[in-house]
This record gives sequence, structure tokens and C-alpha cells, in this order.
Amino acid sequence: MNTESPPPSPRERFYRRERQSVPAARAFAREALADWGMRKRSYDIALCVSELATNALVHGVPPGRGFLLRLLPLPYDGGVRVEVHDSGAGEPAVPQTHAREPDEGGRGLLLVSEPADKWGVGEREPGKVVWCEFAGGRVGEAP
Repeated sequence: MNTESPPPSPRERFYRRERQSVPAARAFAREALADWGMRKRSYDIALCVSELATNALVHGVPPGRGFLLRLLPLPYDGGVRVEVHDSGAGEPAVPQTHAREPDEGGRGLLLVSEPADKWGVGEREPGKVVWCEFAGGRVGEAP
């Protein structure tokens, strides 16, 4: 008899192009993670949701549009995948300059690349999906 419970259902929410969308997306992610019992790495996941949502608003969401935040439990290791879908062109990249330089911006994906186990960019029409994954997030599972 298999006593493992099925992974939680994915969650998603659409956000308009407005400043309050970033804290709302972060709160939505924290609520989903708490409901799923994913306490490990929840701070890192919330940080990455903030960075990806901010990048979408600043670089990927034209006026009159918004972005979709999707949270997907990973059934193979108890982790989570974060996806931010936007309709903007271009492909984001981690900056090649040294992080201590006094630039105002450009460090969002650097902040995502550090705590995330994986990250990447996928195509969609129109726009792109920027995603990151975190392994082993459920309570009682090894990181």
C-alpha cells in the first residue's frame, strides 16, 4: 500500500502592471508554500518571486498588460518551480559585471541564480517564461 500523498495542486495568479503587484505576488507565494507545508527554503523562494515579478514589471510587461505567477510543486523531490510569464520581448541574463559595482539595477537574476537550484527562460507567444526551481522543499524531506 502506498502511503505517500499526492503532490499539492499548482497555483497561479495574474497580476496587473502596478507597483503593489510585487508584494501581492510574494504574499501569494508565501501562502501557497505554507498551505503545502514547504517551510524549507521558503525565504529563498519568496525572494525569487519578488525578483522575477519585479523584472517582469520593469522589463517584460508593456502598458495595459500584466504577468502570470505560477507555482508548481515538483512531484519527484518535494520541491517547487516558480514561473513568471510576461508578454515582453528579449531574453534576460545574469549580468557579467561585478556585483559590487554601484549600478542601481541589473542584479535581479543574479539574486535569483544564487539561491535557486536551477533557473532559465522559456519561450511563449507573446513573450517569455522566466523560471527557477528549488529542490526538496516539503517538511520531512532532505534538501
